[in-house]
Amino acid sequence: MERKHTRAFVSHAQRHGRAASDAARAEQQAELVRTRVRLMIEITARAGAYRKGLVQAAERLSPEEAEILVDLEGHGLQVPQLRDVLRGGHVLVDDPRLYEKWRLAKGSHPRISSHHRDIDKKLYPDIGMRGQVVREKLHGRTVQGTWVQLEKTPAAFGGSKLPRPSDLRHLMDYVVYKFTDSNVGPWGLSRMTERRPMYLSPVLAMPTSLSPPVARSLTQALRRIEANDDVTSASQELAGRFPPPDRPDLAGELGQALSERGGRGLFGNSDVWVTQTPSRTAAAVLRESRTATAADDWRTGGSS
Repeated sequence: MERKHTRAFVSHAQRHGRAASDAARAEQQAELVRTRVRLMIEITARAGAYRKGLVQAAERLSPEEAEILVDLEGHGLQVPQLRDVLRGGHVLVDDPRLYEKWRLAKGSHPRISSHHRDIDKKLYPDIGMRGQVVREKLHGRTVQGTWVQLEKTPAAFGGSKLPRPSDLRHLMDYVVYKFTDSNVGPWGLSRMTERRPMYLSPVLAMPTSLSPPVARSLTQALRRIEANDDVTSASQELAGRFPPPDRPDLAGELGQALSERGGRGLFGNSDVWVTQTPSRTAAAVLRESRTATAADDWRTGGSS
Protein backbone atom coordinates (compact mmCIF):
# COMPACT_ATOMS: atom_id res chain seq x y z
CA MET A 1 0.00 0.00 0.00
CA GLU A 2 2.83 2.36 0.83
CA ARG A 3 4.42 1.79 -2.58
CA LYS A 4 1.11 2.54 -4.37
CA HIS A 5 0.67 5.76 -2.40
CA THR A 6 4.27 6.73 -3.17
CA ARG A 7 3.84 6.10 -6.91
CA ALA A 8 0.55 8.03 -6.93
CA PHE A 9 2.19 10.94 -5.13
CA VAL A 10 5.12 10.97 -7.58
CA SER A 11 2.77 10.80 -10.59
CA HIS A 12 0.69 13.67 -9.22
CA ALA A 13 3.81 15.71 -8.59
CA GLN A 14 5.05 15.06 -12.12
CA ARG A 15 1.72 16.15 -13.63
CA HIS A 16 1.69 19.24 -11.46
CA GLY A 17 5.27 20.01 -12.50
CA ARG A 18 4.46 19.66 -16.19
CA ALA A 19 1.40 21.89 -15.81
CA ALA A 20 3.48 24.52 -14.02
CA SER A 21 6.14 24.28 -16.71
CA ASP A 22 3.57 24.72 -19.49
CA ALA A 23 2.08 27.71 -17.68
CA ALA A 24 5.53 29.23 -17.25
CA ARG A 25 6.30 28.78 -20.96
CA ALA A 26 2.96 30.34 -21.93
CA GLU A 27 3.61 33.32 -19.67
CA GLN A 28 7.14 33.68 -21.03
CA GLN A 29 5.78 33.65 -24.57
CA ALA A 30 3.16 36.22 -23.60
CA GLU A 31 5.83 38.48 -22.11
CA LEU A 32 7.85 38.32 -25.32
CA VAL A 33 4.75 39.19 -27.34
CA ARG A 34 3.90 42.01 -24.92
CA THR A 35 7.28 43.56 -25.59
CA ARG A 36 6.92 43.15 -29.36
CA VAL A 37 3.35 44.49 -29.34
CA ARG A 38 4.46 47.54 -27.36
CA LEU A 39 7.20 48.21 -29.91
CA MET A 40 4.81 47.69 -32.81
CA ILE A 41 2.29 50.02 -31.20
CA GLU A 42 4.93 52.70 -30.74
CA ILE A 43 5.92 52.37 -34.41
CA THR A 44 2.40 52.43 -35.82
CA ALA A 45 1.32 55.22 -33.45
CA ARG A 46 3.71 57.58 -35.24
CA ALA A 47 1.28 57.72 -38.17
CA GLY A 48 -1.63 58.66 -35.92
CA ALA A 49 -2.98 58.27 -32.41
CA TYR A 50 -4.86 55.28 -31.07
CA ARG A 51 -7.55 55.55 -28.46
CA LYS A 52 -6.11 56.19 -25.03
CA GLY A 53 -5.08 53.25 -22.88
CA LEU A 54 -3.62 50.92 -25.50
CA VAL A 55 -0.07 50.96 -24.11
CA GLN A 56 -1.37 50.24 -20.59
CA ALA A 57 -3.56 47.44 -21.95
CA ALA A 58 -0.58 45.91 -23.76
CA GLU A 59 1.17 45.61 -20.40
CA ARG A 60 -1.61 43.20 -19.34
CA LEU A 61 -1.76 41.20 -22.57
CA SER A 62 -2.93 37.66 -21.75
CA PRO A 63 -1.31 34.50 -23.19
CA GLU A 64 -4.50 33.82 -25.19
CA GLU A 65 -4.39 37.28 -26.76
CA ALA A 66 -0.67 36.87 -27.42
CA GLU A 67 -1.32 33.58 -29.22
CA ILE A 68 -3.77 35.26 -31.61
CA LEU A 69 -1.31 38.00 -32.52
CA VAL A 70 1.51 35.48 -32.92
CA ASP A 71 -0.65 33.36 -35.24
CA LEU A 72 -1.56 36.38 -37.35
CA GLU A 73 2.09 37.38 -37.58
CA GLY A 74 2.96 33.82 -38.56
CA HIS A 75 0.51 34.14 -41.45
CA GLY A 76 2.10 37.30 -42.79
CA LEU A 77 0.83 40.15 -40.61
CA GLN A 78 3.16 43.13 -40.97
CA VAL A 79 3.69 46.03 -38.61
CA PRO A 80 1.60 48.56 -40.59
CA GLN A 81 -1.28 46.06 -40.77
CA LEU A 82 -1.38 45.73 -36.98
CA ARG A 83 -2.84 49.21 -36.89
CA ASP A 84 -5.97 48.08 -38.75
CA VAL A 85 -6.23 44.89 -36.72
CA LEU A 86 -6.28 46.87 -33.46
CA ARG A 87 -8.82 49.23 -34.98
CA GLY A 88 -11.22 46.44 -35.84
CA GLY A 89 -10.19 45.52 -39.37
CA HIS A 90 -11.83 42.39 -40.75
CA VAL A 91 -9.10 39.81 -41.39
CA LEU A 92 -9.32 36.71 -43.60
CA VAL A 93 -6.75 33.95 -43.17
CA ASP A 94 -6.84 31.01 -45.57
CA ASP A 95 -6.16 28.50 -42.80
CA PRO A 96 -9.16 26.67 -41.29
CA ARG A 97 -6.99 25.23 -38.52
CA LEU A 98 -6.94 28.60 -36.76
CA TYR A 99 -10.70 28.36 -36.21
CA GLU A 100 -10.38 25.25 -34.06
CA LYS A 101 -7.21 26.44 -32.36
CA TRP A 102 -8.77 29.72 -31.23
CA ARG A 103 -12.06 28.02 -30.46
CA LEU A 104 -10.38 25.89 -27.79
CA ALA A 105 -8.54 28.82 -26.18
CA LYS A 106 -9.23 29.72 -22.57
CA GLY A 107 -12.17 32.10 -22.17
CA SER A 108 -13.66 31.40 -25.61
CA HIS A 109 -17.44 31.32 -25.85
CA PRO A 110 -20.06 31.04 -28.63
CA ARG A 111 -21.23 34.36 -30.04
CA ILE A 112 -23.94 35.51 -32.41
CA SER A 113 -22.87 37.75 -35.27
CA SER A 114 -23.98 38.72 -38.77
CA HIS A 115 -20.63 37.93 -40.42
CA HIS A 116 -20.31 35.34 -43.20
CA ARG A 117 -23.89 34.15 -43.27
CA ASP A 118 -23.07 31.57 -45.95
CA ILE A 119 -21.44 29.40 -43.26
CA ASP A 120 -23.44 26.85 -41.27
CA LYS A 121 -23.40 28.51 -37.84
CA LYS A 122 -24.64 25.36 -36.12
CA LEU A 123 -21.61 23.47 -37.38
CA TYR A 124 -19.20 26.41 -37.11
CA PRO A 125 -20.53 28.89 -34.53
CA ASP A 126 -18.84 32.26 -34.21
CA ILE A 127 -16.56 32.44 -31.17
CA GLY A 128 -15.84 35.39 -28.91
CA MET A 129 -13.10 36.01 -26.35
CA ARG A 130 -12.47 39.03 -24.16
CA GLY A 131 -9.12 40.54 -23.28
CA GLN A 132 -7.32 43.71 -22.28
CA VAL A 133 -6.04 44.46 -25.80
CA VAL A 134 -8.51 42.68 -28.06
CA ARG A 135 -11.46 43.79 -25.89
CA GLU A 136 -13.75 41.39 -27.73
CA LYS A 137 -12.11 39.08 -30.24
CA LEU A 138 -14.65 37.56 -32.62
CA HIS A 139 -13.75 34.85 -35.10
CA GLY A 140 -15.43 32.24 -37.27
CA ARG A 141 -15.09 30.04 -40.31
CA THR A 142 -15.04 30.98 -43.97
CA VAL A 143 -15.25 28.66 -46.96
CA GLN A 144 -11.46 28.71 -47.30
CA GLY A 145 -10.31 29.38 -43.77
CA THR A 146 -10.83 31.64 -40.76
CA TRP A 147 -11.93 35.24 -40.22
CA VAL A 148 -11.21 37.36 -37.15
CA GLN A 149 -12.16 40.85 -36.03
CA LEU A 150 -11.63 42.86 -32.84
CA GLU A 151 -14.60 44.78 -31.47
CA LYS A 152 -14.70 47.76 -29.14
CA THR A 153 -17.75 46.62 -27.19
CA PRO A 154 -18.57 43.02 -26.23
CA ALA A 155 -22.10 41.88 -27.04
CA ALA A 156 -24.09 39.27 -25.12
CA PHE A 157 -27.46 39.49 -26.83
CA GLY A 158 -29.03 36.55 -28.57
CA GLY A 159 -30.84 33.44 -27.41
CA SER A 160 -32.45 33.74 -24.00
CA LYS A 161 -30.06 36.39 -22.69
CA LEU A 162 -31.52 39.75 -21.75
CA PRO A 163 -29.99 42.93 -23.21
CA ARG A 164 -27.21 44.55 -21.20
CA PRO A 165 -25.77 48.07 -21.24
CA SER A 166 -22.86 46.75 -23.31
CA ASP A 167 -25.38 45.57 -25.92
CA LEU A 168 -26.71 49.12 -26.26
CA ARG A 169 -23.16 50.43 -26.71
CA HIS A 170 -22.60 47.70 -29.29
CA LEU A 171 -25.66 48.95 -31.20
CA MET A 172 -24.22 52.47 -31.05
CA ASP A 173 -21.00 51.13 -32.59
CA TYR A 174 -23.14 49.62 -35.36
CA VAL A 175 -24.67 53.04 -36.03
CA VAL A 176 -21.17 54.51 -36.32
CA TYR A 177 -20.31 51.74 -38.76
CA LYS A 178 -23.34 52.52 -40.93
CA PHE A 179 -22.53 56.25 -41.04
CA THR A 180 -18.74 55.95 -41.49
CA ASP A 181 -18.53 52.63 -43.36
CA SER A 182 -15.77 51.70 -40.91
CA ASN A 183 -15.52 48.98 -38.30
CA VAL A 184 -15.41 50.17 -34.71
CA GLY A 185 -12.49 48.42 -33.11
CA PRO A 186 -11.05 48.60 -29.61
CA TRP A 187 -8.57 51.32 -30.49
CA GLY A 188 -10.04 53.20 -33.45
CA LEU A 189 -11.88 52.87 -36.74
CA SER A 190 -10.84 50.74 -39.72
CA ARG A 191 -12.01 50.90 -43.32
CA MET A 192 -11.20 47.20 -43.72
CA THR A 193 -14.69 45.78 -43.36
CA GLU A 194 -16.11 42.42 -44.38
CA ARG A 195 -16.66 43.83 -47.86
CA ARG A 196 -13.07 45.09 -48.07
CA PRO A 197 -11.10 42.75 -45.77
CA MET A 198 -7.44 42.28 -45.04
CA TYR A 199 -6.08 39.07 -46.55
CA LEU A 200 -3.33 37.07 -44.87
CA SER A 201 -1.73 33.98 -46.45
CA PRO A 202 -4.20 33.88 -49.34
CA VAL A 203 -4.55 30.66 -51.31
CA LEU A 204 -3.38 31.85 -54.71
CA ALA A 205 -3.93 28.54 -56.49
CA MET A 206 -7.65 29.12 -56.86
CA PRO A 207 -9.36 27.80 -60.00
CA THR A 208 -10.26 30.55 -62.43
CA SER A 209 -11.30 30.70 -66.06
CA LEU A 210 -9.22 32.25 -68.84
CA SER A 211 -10.57 34.14 -71.79
CA PRO A 212 -10.23 32.22 -75.10
CA PRO A 213 -7.49 34.50 -76.53
CA VAL A 214 -5.41 34.21 -73.34
CA ALA A 215 -5.91 30.44 -73.21
CA ARG A 216 -4.80 30.04 -76.84
CA SER A 217 -1.73 32.21 -76.34
CA LEU A 218 -0.78 30.34 -73.16
CA THR A 219 -1.25 26.94 -74.83
CA GLN A 220 0.96 27.97 -77.75
CA ALA A 221 3.68 29.13 -75.35
CA LEU A 222 3.55 25.85 -73.41
CA ARG A 223 3.79 23.82 -76.63
CA ARG A 224 6.87 25.84 -77.68
CA ILE A 225 8.45 25.06 -74.30
CA GLU A 226 7.81 21.34 -74.75
CA ALA A 227 9.19 21.43 -78.31
CA ASN A 228 12.37 23.12 -77.09
CA ASP A 229 12.73 20.49 -74.39
CA ASP A 230 12.62 17.78 -77.07
CA VAL A 231 15.31 19.51 -79.16
CA THR A 232 17.68 19.84 -76.22
CA SER A 233 17.34 16.21 -75.18
CA ALA A 234 20.29 13.83 -75.33
CA SER A 235 19.02 12.21 -78.52
CA GLN A 236 16.51 13.75 -80.92
CA GLU A 237 15.76 10.29 -82.31
CA LEU A 238 15.02 9.02 -78.79
CA ALA A 239 12.90 12.07 -78.04
CA GLY A 240 10.88 11.41 -81.19
CA ARG A 241 10.18 7.86 -80.05
CA PHE A 242 8.89 9.06 -76.67
CA PRO A 243 6.90 12.26 -77.25
CA PRO A 244 5.34 14.06 -74.31
CA PRO A 245 1.72 13.22 -73.48
CA ASP A 246 -0.81 14.88 -75.75
CA ARG A 247 -2.85 17.12 -73.49
CA PRO A 248 -5.38 19.39 -75.21
CA ASP A 249 -5.56 21.74 -72.22
CA LEU A 250 -1.98 22.56 -71.29
CA ALA A 251 -3.15 25.65 -69.43
CA GLY A 252 -5.02 23.34 -67.06
CA GLU A 253 -1.71 22.36 -65.49
CA LEU A 254 -1.29 25.81 -64.01
CA GLY A 255 -2.67 26.55 -60.57
CA GLN A 256 -2.82 22.96 -59.36
CA ALA A 257 -2.22 22.52 -55.63
CA LEU A 258 -1.05 19.74 -53.36
CA SER A 259 -2.02 19.15 -49.77
CA GLU A 260 -0.71 21.74 -47.30
CA ARG A 261 -0.98 24.30 -50.11
CA GLY A 262 2.19 23.09 -51.89
CA GLY A 263 2.11 24.30 -55.49
CA ARG A 264 2.67 21.79 -58.27
CA GLY A 265 3.86 24.38 -60.73
CA LEU A 266 3.95 24.12 -64.49
CA PHE A 267 4.44 20.36 -64.76
CA GLY A 268 2.29 19.36 -61.83
CA ASN A 269 0.15 16.92 -63.85
CA SER A 270 3.13 14.93 -65.13
CA ASP A 271 3.02 11.18 -64.56
CA VAL A 272 6.60 11.25 -63.24
CA TRP A 273 7.20 11.98 -59.56
CA VAL A 274 9.44 11.05 -56.65
CA THR A 275 7.77 8.90 -54.01
CA GLN A 276 10.64 8.52 -51.56
CA THR A 277 14.25 9.40 -50.92
CA PRO A 278 16.94 7.32 -52.71
CA SER A 279 17.90 4.05 -51.07
CA ARG A 280 21.26 4.16 -49.31
CA THR A 281 21.83 0.50 -50.14
CA ALA A 282 21.20 1.10 -53.84
CA ALA A 283 23.53 4.11 -53.78
CA ALA A 284 26.30 2.01 -52.17
CA VAL A 285 25.91 -0.73 -54.79
CA LEU A 286 26.08 1.80 -57.61
CA ARG A 287 29.22 3.37 -56.14
CA GLU A 288 30.89 -0.05 -55.87
CA SER A 289 29.91 -0.87 -59.46
CA ARG A 290 31.29 2.45 -60.66
CA THR A 291 34.57 1.90 -58.77
CA ALA A 292 34.96 -1.62 -60.19
CA THR A 293 34.35 -0.37 -63.74
CA ALA A 294 36.93 2.40 -63.32
CA ALA A 295 39.51 -0.11 -62.02
CA ASP A 296 38.94 -2.41 -65.00
CA ASP A 297 39.33 0.48 -67.43
CA TRP A 298 42.60 1.46 -65.75
CA ARG A 299 44.01 -2.08 -66.00
CA THR A 300 43.04 -2.44 -69.66
CA GLY A 301 44.31 1.01 -70.55
CA GLY A 302 40.82 2.38 -71.07
CA SER A 303 40.16 0.19 -74.14
CA SER A 304 36.85 -1.56 -74.60
